[in-house]
Amino acid sequence: MATSFSYSGFSSAAIHAGRRPDPSYAHITPIYANSTYVFDTAEQGMRRFSGEEKGYIYGRWGNPTITEAEERIAALERFGLVDETGAPLQLKAILHASGMAAISTLFIGNLKAGDKVLTHYSLYGGTHELLESILPGLGVEVVIADLRDIATAQQAIEADSHIKMLYLETPANPTIQCVDIEALTDLAQTYQRMVAVDNTFATPYLQQPFMYGVDYVVHSTTKFLNGHGTAIGGILIGRNVEHMSNRLTKVHRLLGGNSNAFDAYLLNLGLNTLEVRMQRHCHNAMEVAAFLENHPAIGKVNYLGLFSHPDHELAARQMRHPGAMLSFEMKDGLEAGKRFINRLQMCVRAVSLGTCDTLLCHPASMTHAGVPKEKREAYGITDGLIRMSVGIENIQDILRDLDQALSN
Repeated sequence: MATSFSYSGFSSAAIHAGRRPDPSYAHITPIYANSTYVFDTAEQGMRRFSGEEKGYIYGRWGNPTITEAEERIAALERFGLVDETGAPLQLKAILHASGMAAISTLFIGNLKAGDKVLTHYSLYGGTHELLESILPGLGVEVVIADLRDIATAQQAIEADSHIKMLYLETPANPTIQCVDIEALTDLAQTYQRMVAVDNTFATPYLQQPFMYGVDYVVHSTTKFLNGHGTAIGGILIGRNVEHMSNRLTKVHRLLGGNSNAFDAYLLNLGLNTLEVRMQRHCHNAMEVAAFLENHPAIGKVNYLGLFSHPDHELAARQMRHPGAMLSFEMKDGLEAGKRFINRLQMCVRAVSLGTCDTLLCHPASMTHAGVPKEKREAYGITDGLIRMSVGIENIQDILRDLDQALSN
């Protein structure tokens, strides 16, 4: 609810921050299943449309259930952060129908023909396809480089003045690679470039990119923020509140990638348990990673909590915990991976991630099937790679299921 109370803990903010009292005194903000809203007078309608008076007009433009989700997630991304004056950081969020809708608003609302996006290896397959297949038709091109090397990033920016935005996904899907948000943001600001970060894998509980001065954060709210696999959604959060409220809100509305009250309601419910779920997810993931790293059938484990991961130290600096996502290589490649997945008895064979149950998938043939094989392999997405979203089940049950599925 609206209050001046200062929350000292993330869990309190996850439950209370950004909530408004319901005019009918409902404990939980209801599902506002309205397509349109009425005006007391013609003059009020005119004021609403001109922006002189705040209020709801049309369902595609928002409703109270959606507004609550937007304000709650913005509150978590800025939790404990201040601006350059020392005042609490202000952010604006726009809820979308999907993560891809949010990313589309980000790109189309900020870039024009002739502009380029600088990004790195190993992105979510849908993002990669959008950058490689759709945006070039609008005159926007992508430059892909190893952004774990800051010198490489600087060379790319200096070599091409058309680069207007750095787009980062860290940890990355599905290789669990990290890039240095602070160093890349400092670099981008030196050259007056925008920075956007996909924070889906980490959530604001584990990582707050706005701490380092980024311009935008995106999430697939389908994943950990919802937490139960009950609704598709995405959100775009921006530092420039005026730009978000005007240009990007208009792009969002006209593209039609709006969320709905039912999905927003489920998202609001999921946010209440974000901290406790993430704590259990992360605890289980560390146990699973240690088990897999010592298993003779596994050639390599990609998990940021392992000292063997090349980005272990970086993750320790910019994340509260290494997270719930990992991937691993089967020593005997694709056929061994198929046998393993087919033998699972409790863990679930499915794409997506961030649900309470443990999900496993084969990226090369599923989430990244649209990425050409030579590019997949260059990015570390091999035929033997398995991605795992570690759930919150009893850890011994997870390990027993993995063990029996890996047995000969």
